[in-house]
Amino acid sequence: MSHDDFPTDRPAVVTCGLPYANGDLHIGHLRTYVGGDVYSRALERLGQETAFVSGSDMHGTPVAVNAEQEGVSPEEFALDWHERYAETFPKFNVDFDNYGHTHDETNTEITQQLVRDLDEAGHLYEKEIMVAYDPVDDQYLPDRYVEGTCPYCGAHARGDECDEGCQRHLEPGEVEDPESTITGNPAEYRERTHKFFAVSEFADYLSDFLDRLEGTSNARNQPREWIEQGLQDWCITRDMDWGIDLPGENPQDLVLYVWVDAPIEYISSTKQYSERVGADAFDWEAAWKEGVSEEHPEGGEIVHVIGRDIIQHHTIFWPAMLEATDHAEPRGVMASGFVTLGGKGFSTSRDRAVWADEYLDEGFHPDPLRYYLATNGGFQQDVDFSWEKFAERVNTELVGTVGNFLYRSLLFAHRNYEDGPDADAPSDEVAARIDEAVEEFAAAVNDYSVRALGDAVTDLARYGNEYIQRNEPWKLVDEEPAEAERVIYDCVALAKAIAVLFEPLAPEKSERLWAQLGEPGTVHEATVEAAREGPAGDLSEPTELFEQVEDERVEDLNEKLEARVAESEDGDGDESDDDGGETDESAADENDDDTDDTDMTDIEPLSDDRISFDDFQELDIRVGRIEAAEGIEGADDLVKLTVDLGAETRTIVAGLKQLHDVSDLPDTKVIVLANMEKAELFGVESNGMVLAAGEEADLLTTYEDAGPGTKVK
Repeated sequence: MSHDDFPTDRPAVVTCGLPYANGDLHIGHLRTYVGGDVYSRALERLGQETAFVSGSDMHGTPVAVNAEQEGVSPEEFALDWHERYAETFPKFNVDFDNYGHTHDETNTEITQQLVRDLDEAGHLYEKEIMVAYDPVDDQYLPDRYVEGTCPYCGAHARGDECDEGCQRHLEPGEVEDPESTITGNPAEYRERTHKFFAVSEFADYLSDFLDRLEGTSNARNQPREWIEQGLQDWCITRDMDWGIDLPGENPQDLVLYVWVDAPIEYISSTKQYSERVGADAFDWEAAWKEGVSEEHPEGGEIVHVIGRDIIQHHTIFWPAMLEATDHAEPRGVMASGFVTLGGKGFSTSRDRAVWADEYLDEGFHPDPLRYYLATNGGFQQDVDFSWEKFAERVNTELVGTVGNFLYRSLLFAHRNYEDGPDADAPSDEVAARIDEAVEEFAAAVNDYSVRALGDAVTDLARYGNEYIQRNEPWKLVDEEPAEAERVIYDCVALAKAIAVLFEPLAPEKSERLWAQLGEPGTVHEATVEAAREGPAGDLSEPTELFEQVEDERVEDLNEKLEARVAESEDGDGDESDDDGGETDESAADENDDDTDDTDMTDIEPLSDDRISFDDFQELDIRVGRIEAAEGIEGADDLVKLTVDLGAETRTIVAGLKQLHDVSDLPDTKVIVLANMEKAELFGVESNGMVLAAGEEADLLTTYEDAGPGTKVK
């Protein structure tokens, strides 16, 4: 991989975490897959050679348990869900170049070979460990059959992860007070021989890798704590029947842990794509293996698009496996936040979710949802879905801004210029504005920001609305026809640029716009250079691209959702939300929001204690601008900030290191409690407090241009 700006001359692979073949998809899941598709398409618009791949994760204990409950084999059960996913993704214009699954022959062969390579290189060893055993039911219990107490933070935990507490990966035998999730019986630990991958040997490499890693800051910052605490070696085998067999001597009939073969599917799926199109079209080995390409021996550009609950797997275990077997390391990891619904976590067992098929059954087009999921907040932030917010974004931005400009411009052009307005090139002003939008688009790709990709388009359309309103071609058409034609030519040129730049977010609508413009070929093959070219085609009569979502429709959708949730809860009683329909056991379920109401959105009640206006006036809250930021030696979380408060510059210590990329903090506007008592932290005097929201330390800032020192009233 390189760290040159995209596009590069290396093959790129964009992957999405594998959906776990165990339940229906909802829009929370779609956030990552849409994000990956948007990013892959954007790379291609820049001219980057790109393969976009994923696949279904077929293995793991929930599949085995649910298959048994339905009276079918795990393979039959998982294949059924795999086929449903393969049918669902294209309905949302998520266009994988290859979509495989982890149980196919390709992934089995590559997984077993990679494990052999790890073994031959001396990175695997055997160890006697304590494995949970149900003495009543007479069976060993793989990790997801066990629940108990996290030994690190004391929270309730699954056998493989402290999912309700510190989020730490747990090895077999670590959970305290184990119980069988199958029978509810207390479990006991018994010795078994298992294979381990010596991840701890790669601590220095992984620390350097995180320094190089691009993508979202949470993917870089979150794993550092685990490295600092000391990496534990990784048990890569399990006591169960369903999975890929451990290669070589295997007297205990162990299978490989699902997290071994799941990310390897990224390689397998890329290989299957190459085999289908030919190595001349895309060379999977040049992308994934070191030393294959003489020109680029370190491999291609690998970008993983995942959910934040599987950051550890993609930034610790997976790169260690790749490094140990001479594969290319990931260039970037984009880790998304969760999606909530009306301020509450999705709950599949209570049917409190907007299901993927349900969205389409309601008659909505997929592209507005793609736009909403991609642009509603930063990719790593949690975002809340409500039908009201969805309607507002569609009506304001897609209908009112983008759609309004396109329809009014193209309708005027079609009615007044049968073969399209004629000019040699866009005006200097419009050409410069299109160039600016293309530069914003490229910057968004290199910043790994799908939201900024959408902003580049809506800002360009907003400019178009201002441009046509300022020039009023409907007044010029009789008095100054040549000038009117030039203005409308500019507007059509802007429309063409929008078609190209909007393709990643709204591919189907952009193709329809491309056809209305009479442009040759397909917008899916156009690069950003086409955005700079003037329009060339004969215009057809335009139709409006986006439909208004009426208030009555929103009310109807809310009533349906509330009735469905109420009906489900009446049937459930007070049972916990643990239906096993979707899990995050594998790379699959990066967006599993299947939690109870308090899991992700445990909002504290508003305080009944009130303060007077005079008390509030005593708070000196100011706008500040961070001038410099550096970590404090010996402190895991603390950052020393130099903050310009207008009248003076102060040093403030803030707990931001694990939650923000320190190098990104300078030039950030923040809100500061300036009359906070001074405090000394790790030898640094802190003179003020930077305000932030929530556990993710979402920094408070200003909407417009209030300068440093401005008082908050």
